[in-house]
Amino acid sequence: MVDLMQSVEAQQTKPSLPELSPGDAVRVHVRIVEGDKERIQVFEGTVIGLKRGGQNAAFTVRRIAAHGVGVERTFLANSPRVEKVDITRHAKVRRAKLYHLRGLTGKKARLKEKR
Repeated sequence: MVDLMQSVEAQQTKPSLPELSPGDAVRVHVRIVEGDKERIQVFEGTVIGLKRGGQNAAFTVRRIAAHGVGVERTFLANSPRVEKVDITRHAKVRRAKLYHLRGLTGKKARLKEKR
């Protein structure tokens, strides 16, 4: 039974997803369905948290929208809606969850780039 579950999980996981870490600046290409039309929308922001767990893996991306309003979106890593994920930069962080960025604005919310 365990072998069957592992084989099904291996078939459904996305091999094309890059190795994400907290603090990465990413561009997530998401497939949006509106009525009978379909398009790709890009959501660009910082990864503030990861949930590992094989088939249930997910990651949360935060960006600052118009008028300084923060927008967070959680994506299932193996979802067919997630077309691709591009990593634009890596940041040096000391926490696994960057939820403290929710309370910061402006220059305080910047993260140092990893070199």
